[in-house]
Amino acid sequence: MAATAKKSDGEVVGDAAAARGRVLHSARLISGTLVLSIMLSGCALLGGGSKPLDTYELTAPAAGDGRGRSNRQILIAEPSALKALDGQNIVISPAPGSIEFLKGAQWADRLPKVVQAKLAETFQRSGEFRGVGRPGEGLAIDYQVIVDIRSFQVRVDGGAHADVELFVRLLNDRNGTVRAGKVFTATAPVRGEGNGAYVDALDAAFGQAAVEIVDWTGQII
Repeated sequence: MAATAKKSDGEVVGDAAAARGRVLHSARLISGTLVLSIMLSGCALLGGGSKPLDTYELTAPAAGDGRGRSNRQILIAEPSALKALDGQNIVISPAPGSIEFLKGAQWADRLPKVVQAKLAETFQRSGEFRGVGRPGEGLAIDYQVIVDIRSFQVRVDGGAHADVELFVRLLNDRNGTVRAGKVFTATAPVRGEGNGAYVDALDAAFGQAAVEIVDWTGQII
């Protein structure tokens, strides 16, 4: 009877060890499955099958004659804009009062930042002013060029064309008074097809407006 009891105990111990082994094996399988699932999810997020957006900038046109008629130093403030224009989306207007965003394309930064940078570069390239800068660059400022982006879109109703409208004020930084204000509008036809053609038209219209803004500012201050 004693021998039978020992054998029974051994079988119980063996069965318990086997059960623990099966539990550990199952846990390893579950753990491995979870890790694989997380890795695959990460790959989907990082590698996402969507095509990268085409990214565009504006160009700074040549303006002025380089004679440096003004001894003023000016600051180009970041423009203001309504929410639809205050982002990286490129705006398309299929009908009056209706807007959409150009698929597969974006500006290199928020549109007000892009306009600010390229307008400042246009002023600098003109050589018409003693100093041109943006906030944080440490210039002793005489005037601020304050811009409100009222329209910056491609209209596709009645012939595709770019439509840019900028309202500009010249603010005397010494006493806080507005010296002058003016609305600048420019249009340019869309030539060709695709995202690049739309952006080229917007760039051409912006270039026209930027040159006029520089010339006007030089005459005022």
